[in-house]
Amino acid sequence: MDFTELYRQSASLVAFSPGAHFILTAIEDRIIVRRTDTFQITRTWLIDSSPSATQAAFSSKANPTKQKSQPPNGSNVNPDAWITHLGWSCDSEYILAACAKRGVVHLLKLREEDWSGRIDSGAEGLVKAEWAPDGRTVLCFSDWGLRVSLWSISTGTASYIQFPIYPDKGYSFRSDGRYFVLAERHKSKDTLGVYDATQSFKLVRHFPLPTSSIASLALSPNGNYVAIWEGSLDYKLHVLTLTGNLLTTFSPLPDPGFGIKNVAWHPTGTFLAVGGWDDKVHILESLSWSDVTALEQCTRISASVNTWREPAKWLEATEGRGFLSYDRLQGPQILTTLRSDPTKLNPKSGVSQMDWNLTGSLLLLRYENIPHAVYLYDFPSPGDHFAPRLRTVLLHSQPVLRARWNPVRKGSLALCCGNQSLYIWSDEWQGESGAEEEMAECIGVPAKKFETKDIMWAPDGKGVILMGRDNFCCAFEVLEDEEAP
Repeated sequence: MDFTELYRQSASLVAFSPGAHFILTAIEDRIIVRRTDTFQITRTWLIDSSPSATQAAFSSKANPTKQKSQPPNGSNVNPDAWITHLGWSCDSEYILAACAKRGVVHLLKLREEDWSGRIDSGAEGLVKAEWAPDGRTVLCFSDWGLRVSLWSISTGTASYIQFPIYPDKGYSFRSDGRYFVLAERHKSKDTLGVYDATQSFKLVRHFPLPTSSIASLALSPNGNYVAIWEGSLDYKLHVLTLTGNLLTTFSPLPDPGFGIKNVAWHPTGTFLAVGGWDDKVHILESLSWSDVTALEQCTRISASVNTWREPAKWLEATEGRGFLSYDRLQGPQILTTLRSDPTKLNPKSGVSQMDWNLTGSLLLLRYENIPHAVYLYDFPSPGDHFAPRLRTVLLHSQPVLRARWNPVRKGSLALCCGNQSLYIWSDEWQGESGAEEEMAECIGVPAKKFETKDIMWAPDGKGVILMGRDNFCCAFEVLEDEEAP
């Protein structure tokens, strides 16, 4: 891997453009666009920090004598004016930058530095803003769950949907961007709205949900089904069609235990993985919606499983430079677990992460009470005999903070543990026999006082962003030159 130098950022707002040609960064109230081949600055904007007229009026009336909050050390900008949300349109033409506390969304155009747009929220406030899949509509979620405003930058008009339950979950677009599905609450009852995004978000369906307090929803990859589930106190999942027909209700028996933490559709839509607070993952199949298998947390790792362990004190030995392979452990292994207290809020138990790879041939699991381990399960293709098995376990000296699959390659995984390193696992390495083999490597970040808190792949899968507390760097694959004939 080839690393760039460190660059400043704020609020972890760094993003590759959809074509991976540019990288977008927010530093307080400033936006910077760099090329990914040279990392030279292409565009820079200074955002107008003035609040919307409504926000200014409410602030002055509510606190006429209140002093302005002081900026933190090393900054000349009021934190209320900092950018809180940032994003590219799908064609990399437009940039969105929202200041939630100011109630303002700024719109910029990459190839026209003088072009700009501005959306001012009203009395309802602003908590989140993001692009719709068409790249010409901005979704603005108001405070207190009052409404979602959908602003079209092509026509300058807006559509409004009342009473969304959550601003950060409970909604989804179909994979083709045609329909927008939103969990709503009307008259104290959970409902689901289906809207046509190509017809100015015209209401297509609206029906009640069989939930008492919906936790979130997940739309199937083909867009035919939607899975919804209850809150943490009730282990119950429902699968419905977009017309409102209830297909199944799943609750493990005889003891459902606590509620659901994670739900993930297989990339083909054939299976649905459901993980709860009970350290089990149930796999449902979409023909009969039956529970075909349950993957239980495994603390005794058999010798047939590939077990890799991060070498002890490798960062000190390499001084944070170069790379080193994991240690391959032989024989059965026993993992220690953290003791959880079910009487406390959010006890350390259950599935903390559950993600399929690109093709659905691998399922990644992480558990709250074994934070140092990453489990990789081999998953059969639809035509093969159904027998999921634990294939690989990756063990680390510190808790894993983030693990992300490569968006282009099915057998490539990147992890971070909050230290000066990046961890890579792959099953695409060609061994001496010519067959593909597993490889697990620890890669030091050649920088001082840098801790990798998060990672994000480039859309082309050839680079990754390493996010620190207030800075970031990028790592790219080093392509070997072809040998001369």
